[in-house]
Amino acid sequence: MQNMRDIQRRIGSVKSTQKITRAMKMVAAAKLQNAQDRAEDARPFFNKTVEVLQGVFSRTRENNHPLLAERETGRHLVIAVTGDRGLCGAYNHRVNDRVEEIIKADGEVSLIVLGRKARDYFRRRQVDIMAEYIQLDDYPGYGFANDLADEIIEHFIAEDVNKVSIVYTHFNSAISQKVKTMQLLPVEKFAASAEKLKADQAENEAEADGHFVDYIFEPSPAEVFDNILPQYLINVIYSALLESKASEFGARMTAMDSATDNANEMINKLTLQYNRARQAEITTEITEIVGGAEALK
Repeated sequence: MQNMRDIQRRIGSVKSTQKITRAMKMVAAAKLQNAQDRAEDARPFFNKTVEVLQGVFSRTRENNHPLLAERETGRHLVIAVTGDRGLCGAYNHRVNDRVEEIIKADGEVSLIVLGRKARDYFRRRQVDIMAEYIQLDDYPGYGFANDLADEIIEHFIAEDVNKVSIVYTHFNSAISQKVKTMQLLPVEKFAASAEKLKADQAENEAEADGHFVDYIFEPSPAEVFDNILPQYLINVIYSALLESKASEFGARMTAMDSATDNANEMINKLTLQYNRARQAEITTEITEIVGGAEALK
């Protein structure tokens, strides 16, 4: 059994750690509220962009735009969004695992890593890292998403890569986050809802033979796509960054809350051990006193 002094040192050490975890939980909770508000505010903007793009896809036969080009061969560019710090449960680990699954499935994969954890993880495994961004703001700006979208568009148009995807963590709640993989390029055509398809079919069957009735776009469909597709990519990336940051803060808050509870349980166990050691020491002293007294008789 440990002596009382060692147990007291351990109790003091655990209490110091508990103060740190409690403070980190409070900081993460404060940041989570702001990050969650920003993520939720961005969702209607992203959904509206998807709706507009869906409407254009359903009313045009435009398939020759560079951002819609599908290629059979080439490298797969994956954007991995993690955090710069740990102590957030399995948040970083889940993203890295998903990216590893893509690497095993596709073979030729290059990465753009957002966050120190992804960079360090894949650098040790000698995966091709095309670009890295660390020390991201707690509340990512729209300008960064714009620059990142321009970068991946440049690589795709130059045919350096044949496909671009993003792996990020979608925020559901403080205790529930889910890793998602979304294809960015070539931009996938969205399936319209059943009601919308019926409405479009009724409009397109204006002629007796039921041929497709194309809309007249001003400017041309290609110019419309030139504006809508990059904006769509920016919105997707920006939304993914906000969702990832909210997920990181939620995961860290939950992890620090569990760590604080575990520290409290450990303190209780160590206190019980301390009391037992103290009682054993008192009993030993009493026995020695009684034994000495008996010896003097």
